[in-house]
Amino acid sequence: MDGRSEPSAWHCYGPRPVILVGLTGGIGSGKSTVSELLTARGALVIDADGVTRELQQPGQAVLAAIVERFGEGVLTADGHLDRPALAALVFTDADTLKDLNNIVHPAVNAEIRRRARLQADTDKVVVLDVPLLVEGRGYNTAGTIVVDTPVDVAVERLVRYRGMSEEDARARMSRQATREERLAKADHVIDNSGDRESLERQVDELWAWIHTLPRYEPPPPKLTEDAKPADGPAS
Repeated sequence: MDGRSEPSAWHCYGPRPVILVGLTGGIGSGKSTVSELLTARGALVIDADGVTRELQQPGQAVLAAIVERFGEGVLTADGHLDRPALAALVFTDADTLKDLNNIVHPAVNAEIRRRARLQADTDKVVVLDVPLLVEGRGYNTAGTIVVDTPVDVAVERLVRYRGMSEEDARARMSRQATREERLAKADHVIDNSGDRESLERQVDELWAWIHTLPRYEPPPPKLTEDAKPADGPAS
């Protein structure tokens, strides 16, 4: 798949470079559960949703930009982001959703790349847990993992466990990549339509597969006076 690096003599120097993989799945797919299972097996997970929440805290530039665009009505009384209020504004209008994405996504992508670069010379397995991995700008990963669930199963989970209406669940799905689009980009698929035992077994197989992947290779520095620092693994 595009973006994979190949092993070379570069690996002979210093610590073994990191294995960097992407993890994605549609809303209601159970991607977060797979992420937790990978963490339990020793992976370092960089969670895009968690990064987003951090960047939307009071005092952060991202929150200030959101308020500037959408008004004080998207804040709670104590100055935090009122997520339901913001969702009510953007999830019913494509243009306002685009405005929000233009504020949030560049900052989140930059922070994900920064955190990944910090692990570039370690021997860790780093997982970029990104819901919109297929839709957004790609990362330089050794492989893409897709957690796959039939649409009706995902909708039922969202209604039962998150309290969404079926209409809201399907509307949110419609703004993500389709199931077919995600599967077309997958290097490894986790079928999360079954029980927990099946999922655990598949994650064990996934963990073994990850360790067969090429480790990230930072490009050698230029031997010139104007050499720039090499990019990290999430370039």
